[in-house]
Amino acid sequence: MIVFGQKNIEMIQFKNTELVFQIKGLSQVVEVPLGASKMLILSGQVPVNQKGEVVGTDIRTQTQQIFRNIRAVLEHCGASLNDIVKLGIFTTDISKIAEFREVRDQFINTENPPASSLLEVKGLFRKDVFIEVEVTAIVKNK
Repeated sequence: MIVFGQKNIEMIQFKNTELVFQIKGLSQVVEVPLGASKMLILSGQVPVNQKGEVVGTDIRTQTQQIFRNIRAVLEHCGASLNDIVKLGIFTTDISKIAEFREVRDQFINTENPPASSLLEVKGLFRKDVFIEVEVTAIVKNK
């Protein structure tokens, strides 16, 4: 059991990296201390490049951009894709999920895959965005 005291709460950090497009009003990642480890809670990542432009007109290309963004945020916090423990996937077309999984499997640890939730949604923040991925990671402190 993990008990949070005031000291731990004060140590929570809200971070952004210039390697991923920054959206006003949210942090790309929240870093929560857990003693010898830290938990990283990433905001939902969408298929935009550093300039904020949507990348790709298909779920495969959009998923590649999303996982490049995820990798950049994790590396900024001293973590890697292997530290992912949970994925939350939101898609506007669940019939394309096999394409998502093919790309995802190029990025995650498929021998010890993270827990995962998948939801089909009516829409995301733009009509030309078909997928969004949330990530939780746990990494040992260095």
